[in-house]
Amino acid sequence: MSFQFLPENSTPAVRMATGQSVLIDPSARKDGSCLEVIDGIARVYCPCEETEGMTLAFLQSGDQLRTDRLCSEGVCVEALTPLCFRSDAEASQTAGYDAVNEWTLQLLRIRHLGNAEQRLQALFALLVNRLGRRCGDWCQLPFRLTHERIGELIGSTRVTSTRLISRLRTADLLLAPSGEATLSLSPTFIEESPLTA
Repeated sequence: MSFQFLPENSTPAVRMATGQSVLIDPSARKDGSCLEVIDGIARVYCPCEETEGMTLAFLQSGDQLRTDRLCSEGVCVEALTPLCFRSDAEASQTAGYDAVNEWTLQLLRIRHLGNAEQRLQALFALLVNRLGRRCGDWCQLPFRLTHERIGELIGSTRVTSTRLISRLRTADLLLAPSGEATLSLSPTFIEESPLTA
């Protein structure tokens, strides 16, 4: 897993290209500080050796990552789309709502569904409902995840996630045109998710 270190000095705007990752070291951050996404979509994941790559949350414009609530080894932020965030934001007082905690809870709910097909459908529904949009006859995600990452998110192997995605393509429930960074899903498939977001 490859990442850069976020500079210790606060920066008004950090820009990252799709696919880049930075490590957020909590020991280098002041108490009460946080990162705030200005534009783009990010994946927050664990850099710890035992759980390397485990997804904790996805963040979008306006979401904050509290740096005083990180594990001692920190977390990594990966740009799923071109990303811009503030590293010097003040934590907002939003009546106890925390985007990272909410995402972690929803991802845990998905992992406890009975089979991989249900987990994949619930994952795509969660991603579309939170980060996607309706475009004509399809629901669209502005980014793609690898089959390995999807396997990690639904508690299966890459081979299983590849097989399930192939079934969705064959059933015309998923479109992933080559050369495009987007993923399109059938609204019916999203609406029939075993979990509601």
